[in-house]
Amino acid sequence: MPATERTTEVHQAYQALREAILKGELLPGQRLVEKDLAERFGLGRAAIRTALAKLEQDGLVESAPYRGAWVRAISEEEAVEVLEARMALECLAVRYAARRARPEEVARLREILEAMRGRLAQGDLLGMSELNAAFHRALVEASRHQTAKRLIEALRAQGVRHQYRTVLVPGRSQRSLEEHARILEAVAARDEEGAERAMREHLQGVLAALHQARGGGA
Repeated sequence: MPATERTTEVHQAYQALREAILKGELLPGQRLVEKDLAERFGLGRAAIRTALAKLEQDGLVESAPYRGAWVRAISEEEAVEVLEARMALECLAVRYAARRARPEEVARLREILEAMRGRLAQGDLLGMSELNAAFHRALVEASRHQTAKRLIEALRAQGVRHQYRTVLVPGRSQRSLEEHARILEAVAARDEEGAERAMREHLQGVLAALHQARGGGA
């Protein structure tokens, strides 16, 4: 196989496995057998093996000699730490977004927010959670802060499986929608301090919901 095709196949394997883990199609603790995964995704075992090694570097997979690889389980304590680290980085990124966002990027954020409202009205909480992630990605893109973007993406991959649980906390989804609206309006108004304050309040709300979801109270 030519090197370029090999690189493309490894990338496909990495993306497919990463998405399956983040969506919960591959569960924490589940064994990752190269032969089975190659058949499932229609890719070569060598590409799967390389992708698993990359996912282990990302902290999504673990492996051990003679035991193979499995989906890494993220503890609730680690999920809290990840969210606290994200808070620092996303507060930085949203300040840059308030400074740098182009009109079309603000318009895109408004589109996502309206879609979130629609999902909430339909009672589609998981769909709203996915749009929530899209809103945050769009904000980081608008910041054009490449270091923050890289670090936030790595952290989001670690904590996303726990954050799906927060949408099930009663009343959390409506509050989240209101918090996102405040973030958006501050960004649109070029209010860096207001944007940072709104982001911090939002992620503190997520943190409280995570504690509540795990039975630790809000």
